[in-house]
Amino acid sequence: MANTMNFLLTALAFISLSNLAMGSFNIMDFGAKPNGRTDSGQAFLAAWAKACRSRRPASIYVPAGRFLLGQATFEGPCRNSRVSIFIDGTIVAPNGYSSLLKWMHFVNVNGLEIIGGTLDGRGRALWSCKLAGRRCPIGATSLIIAKSKNVLISGLTSINPELIHISIQYSHGVTLQKVKISAPNNSPNTDGVHVQNSVGVTVTGSTIRTGDDCVSMKAGVENVLIERVYCGPGHGISIGSLGNGLHEEGVQNITVKSVVFRRTQNGLRIKTWGRPTSGFVKGVKFHHVVMNNVQNPIIIDQNYCPGNVNCPHKSSGIKISGVSFHDIKGSSATKVAVKLDCSPKNPCVGVGLRDIRLTYGKNEAQSYCRNARGRSSRVISPPSCL
Repeated sequence: MANTMNFLLTALAFISLSNLAMGSFNIMDFGAKPNGRTDSGQAFLAAWAKACRSRRPASIYVPAGRFLLGQATFEGPCRNSRVSIFIDGTIVAPNGYSSLLKWMHFVNVNGLEIIGGTLDGRGRALWSCKLAGRRCPIGATSLIIAKSKNVLISGLTSINPELIHISIQYSHGVTLQKVKISAPNNSPNTDGVHVQNSVGVTVTGSTIRTGDDCVSMKAGVENVLIERVYCGPGHGISIGSLGNGLHEEGVQNITVKSVVFRRTQNGLRIKTWGRPTSGFVKGVKFHHVVMNNVQNPIIIDQNYCPGNVNCPHKSSGIKISGVSFHDIKGSSATKVAVKLDCSPKNPCVGVGLRDIRLTYGKNEAQSYCRNARGRSSRVISPPSCL
């Protein structure tokens, strides 16, 4: 027994010394209150300043409890190569809503880790405003990673944001793993993970239930891996919309595999505006996907024109090539399970359909193709229109 106690004391002493050596900062030591009512913003920023200035890897600890945080920007570059934020509690946004566009914003950080915990964006008041058709602010994104690299977000839960849950912008090497994202299916514009102008993004082993796209990828996105993700409710996994700007960077080398969709508006989607802008989508793999009662399981829509403004009777300038759909199975909630509606002036080329097994109730589902070129192989149900 004595030996066991000595071992435990030695281990605890080692952990304490390790934390001290790497610089560990508890936000409560800077005045944060776990009651969900007292603004702890200054405590968060003070802890960040200490950790970021440390010459050795440092950590910030958010203990159990509810910590109120207003808009906060955590800026780098830091002096060290890793700042870790360990969260046991819940970080909550202020009640009501304002004209803010961001809540927690990390910018220009190399080696950031966010581990565990919950972010509660408290977006219901703004959703109610939007759903009532009133004039409302756009809303704040809960967590933004911008101009950063070598970022890990693991075990984080995000609930009820005003707008997007997690946005990755102008960053390189960002991994999200075991993330849980949740908002009601009628919460407007609450994308789960939004990626734009970023390279090397991985989303793995995660569950996304929300009111908009589970994952959305905009212009300038490259080398993305999405695997072992459950999506639903939501609008599916989308590349786009693209072509809203006159000149946009392309999207390339995207892999989506081992994903399950349940009762989503879309499954696998590429969406571009029907207007003559520049850009491209190439090198996309959608493999090993299960659809459960999905409205549009496979869809390429190059005639996106909400409100019929600035795009009727025009053709998309986005060039789509090298898109592979392999081992896609399950059920469609609509008769047309495969829709490839491409641009008249820039037809989709190199589209591959292989081992597609999609049903529509007790009836055979259908395919629809326009300006799409490619090939199908092995089992194709509904019958291929390529």
